[in-house]
Amino acid sequence: MDLSRIIISEINDQQVVYLREVDGKRSFPILIGIFEATSINRRLTGPQPPRPLTHDLLKSAIKSLGGEAQDIVITRMVDHTYFAVIRVRQDGEIVEIDSRPSDAIALAVHHDPVLPIYVARDVLDAVA
Repeated sequence: MDLSRIIISEINDQQVVYLREVDGKRSFPILIGIFEATSINRRLTGPQPPRPLTHDLLKSAIKSLGGEAQDIVITRMVDHTYFAVIRVRQDGEIVEIDSRPSDAIALAVHHDPVLPIYVARDVLDAVA
């Protein structure tokens, strides 16, 4: 999936990111908080802050502990709430770290190149 669009509204509590199939036509929105939306948007469009912010810190912590973030996966949806994991390779093994999709996407865009974003087939079939 690609992060195709981010909508930031100063008058709403929830912001929206849209994910779109890389080689397909399906897309769907995920509601996220203002902090995560701002972090994603700043990384994609704005000047980088002089000191690390939360998602930079997570990226650095993973690397300092001998891991390498591989990708993120939106694994399921329960009662209109999405769940995700950050998949980290450490010592030849894949470790899955539970995450909100908004934080996982923010971490993904803090990598160069952006980490791959996957969505479980049953989730994509249900929402797109």
